[in-house]
Amino acid sequence: MTNSNLRRMLIATVSIAALGGCGANDIASPGTGGNISIINNPAPTPAPSPTPTPTTTLVTPATGCPTIADAQGLSDRGTITGPTGTYRVCALPSRIVSSTNLTRIPGLLYFLPGRVDVGYDNGPTPLSSTNTRVVTQPDGTSRTLTADSNVTLTIQPGVVIYAASGATWLNVNRGNTINAVGTATAPIIFTSRDNVLGLNTDTSSGQWGGVVLSGRAQITDCAVPGSPALANGSSPNAGTTSCERQTEGAVDPALYGGTNNLDNSGRLSYVQIRYSGFVLSAASELQSLTTQGVGEGTVIDHIQSFNSSDDGAEFFGGHVGMKYYVSIASEDDNLDTDVGTKANFQYVLVVQRAGSLAQGADAMIEADTDNNSVNDNPRQNTTVSNATFIDRTGPGNADQAAILLRGATDYTLVNSVMTTNPLHSCLRISDSRTAAATVTVANDDNGAPVFRSVVMQCLASRPFIGSPLTGQTLTDADVAALFNGGANNNATTYTPTLTNLFINGANETAVTPFDQTTLNGRVFNGITVTPAGFFEKTTYIGAVKDAADTWYQGWTCNSTTAPLGTSLTGNCTTLPTI
Repeated sequence: MTNSNLRRMLIATVSIAALGGCGANDIASPGTGGNISIINNPAPTPAPSPTPTPTTTLVTPATGCPTIADAQGLSDRGTITGPTGTYRVCALPSRIVSSTNLTRIPGLLYFLPGRVDVGYDNGPTPLSSTNTRVVTQPDGTSRTLTADSNVTLTIQPGVVIYAASGATWLNVNRGNTINAVGTATAPIIFTSRDNVLGLNTDTSSGQWGGVVLSGRAQITDCAVPGSPALANGSSPNAGTTSCERQTEGAVDPALYGGTNNLDNSGRLSYVQIRYSGFVLSAASELQSLTTQGVGEGTVIDHIQSFNSSDDGAEFFGGHVGMKYYVSIASEDDNLDTDVGTKANFQYVLVVQRAGSLAQGADAMIEADTDNNSVNDNPRQNTTVSNATFIDRTGPGNADQAAILLRGATDYTLVNSVMTTNPLHSCLRISDSRTAAATVTVANDDNGAPVFRSVVMQCLASRPFIGSPLTGQTLTDADVAALFNGGANNNATTYTPTLTNLFINGANETAVTPFDQTTLNGRVFNGITVTPAGFFEKTTYIGAVKDAADTWYQGWTCNSTTAPLGTSLTGNCTTLPTI
C-alpha cells in the first residue's frame, strides 16, 4: 500500500469516528410530561487554547428537605434532573394548616403534587364562637372552626416551585394569606415539571393550573347553593355574604365572595408564573394568576405571566389593584375582569406570540360577560393606565377586536398604546348598556367608558365594532363617537414608532399624557372605586417611557416572543442557576 493511500485511509477512519461521536440532542414534544432520557456521549478532545472557555456549573441536589412549621412537613420525593442540573424535590402537603416559610436552598425545588390549599376556607365572614364552620382535616377527620385558620404561606426570594402535570394549582383560601415577595434580583418562580426537565419551547403552555387567591370582597353572578337567581338570571343577593362562587373548573369546593372590600389575601411581588392554564374540568381552565373576591388589602405588583393557555390574569369580583404586570404569549385574554370587580392597573406590558391566533389567542382586554346578570350590583368598574399592548391575533379572534367591553361594564383606559395586526379592529362594545352615558346610582352605573390619551393602530376601514346582540342599537359609529369625543388626545390612525418592540419612540412621546392622579380617591354609590394615591403621575403614555426605563428587566424571563432584555433568570424555557 502506498503512503498516499495509507494517509487517505487514516483520514477516512478519523472522519467516520468523529461523525459517530455526534449524538442527537434529547428532543421531546412540548408539554409531554414525560421523563427525559439523557444521552452521555464521549467528551471530545478539547482543542488547545491558552484561555479555556468557561462551562456552566450544573446544580447539585440538596441533601434533604428542610423542616417547616406545618406538622405534616415536606415530603422528600427524591431528585429530578434537567439541563441545569439535579435538584432535591420537596413536596408540599395538600393542605397547609400552619403558617409555613419556604426558604431558598441551593439545589432544592418545592413541588405542588396536586391542588394545594393554604388554610381552610373560612367562609364569607370571620369565624367566631357564634359563627362556626365544620371543615375536613388532612387526616380525613372533621373539625369545627370557631376562628379563622389564619394560615400564611411565606415564600422567600429566589424560590422555585414546580407543579405536577395536570390539574395542579395553589389556592389561598378565604381567611388566609400568601406572602410571596421576591426581589428584582431574585424573583419567585412558579412553573411546570416540563420546564424543569428542559422539554419546553417558547410555544409550550397549559401544563398545570396556576395561582389562585380567594377572598371575602363583594362579587356578583352568585352561583352556588344558597345564592338564588331571579328568573331573568340576575342575583338578588349580589354583593352580600350570601353571594358566593366556585373557582372555575374546580371539582372540589373552592369558594369566594363576601362583603369585606378591604380584605387582605396577602402579597405577591416579583413573581413569574410560567406554562399555566390546564383545564381543571368541563373545558374550564385557570390562568397564570386568578384573584377572586380579593380586597384592597392585597398587594400585587411585578407579576409576569408566560405562556398561559388561558388568560394572563383574570380578576373575579372584589377590589383589586396591580402594578407592573408583564403578560407574554397568553393564549386567551391578557387582562380579564368579571363579576363586579373594582380594579385598578398601572404599568401593563402585553405581547402576544406571532401567529398566536392559531393557538386561540384573543383580546388584550376583556371586561365582564354578556348575560342576564348585567345589572347586578356592584357593577364592574376597571381603570387601566400606562399600558402597552402588542396585539398579534388579527381578524378571526373570538372577541373580534383587541379590546372587548361588554356586560354593562364601567371602564376607563388612559395613557396607553396599542399596535395591532393592520387587519384587526381595536375596540368592540357588545352591549348598548355599556355605552349608556346616563349615571344610574341604583344600578351602580357610572356612565359610559372613558378614554384619555390612548393611541391605537387599527383596521382603517373598521376600527370600532358596535353591538351584535338582538335588540341592541349600538352601532360602529356610536362606539367611534364614544372613543373620539372631546379633547382627549385619542387616535386610531397613529403610526407606531416603538423601538425594541414596546419602548416609546417619537410618536408615542409626542402624545400629551392625561393626569391619572385625578382618578385617585374616586367613590361612587358609597363604594371606593380607586383608593387614594393608587395612580402615580407620569409624563408619558404607554408602559415604557424610553430605553432608560427598565422596570420590566432583571426579574422577568426572556423568550423569542418578547426579548425583555437583561434577565437574571435567563430564558423562560430553562431554570435559573442563580
